[in-house]
Amino acid sequence: MCKFEDLIGRRRSYRVFTGEDISADDVRLILRAALLSPSAMKRRSWQFVVVDDRTLLDKLADAKDGGAQFLRGASLAVVVFDNPLTNDCWIEDCSIAAVMMQLQAEALGLGSCWAHMRGRGLSDGTSADDVIHGILGVPDEQKVLCVIGFGHKGESKDGHDDDSLKWENVHVNDEW
Repeated sequence: MCKFEDLIGRRRSYRVFTGEDISADDVRLILRAALLSPSAMKRRSWQFVVVDDRTLLDKLADAKDGGAQFLRGASLAVVVFDNPLTNDCWIEDCSIAAVMMQLQAEALGLGSCWAHMRGRGLSDGTSADDVIHGILGVPDEQKVLCVIGFGHKGESKDGHDDDSLKWENVHVNDEW
């Protein structure tokens, strides 16, 4: 088992995948990580849609202008939703769940990448949220934060090293 500091040091965003399927056990572990993630007041109100249908993945890749094309090559994607009318911390809760899934994927040796959807869309003014609702038939009250693409890594990347850390962005007490 790897140490957490090693895991977070090697986690990177992968946009190229091999196309090999992810095992059902690994998918379950990824979703388990999301379902175990902390949420405000233990609401656990997030919703997740797992997409492994190639046609749907292609449509999700086109839900916004730029930045989601890697979903075409992903083995699967998880769309992360919540209802802002019942959870004022929905963005935070969904973000934590999404990162937990990405960390679990890395621990399994899989790659992942976050495609941000909230506040994004198409050049004609259509929101990514509306596009995704149309693709997946999600209830209107659920709002999309992101789509995480997962797959076997189709590219090699070095991990992060401590020399690249921006310690100058850390402040203690009233010292700025």
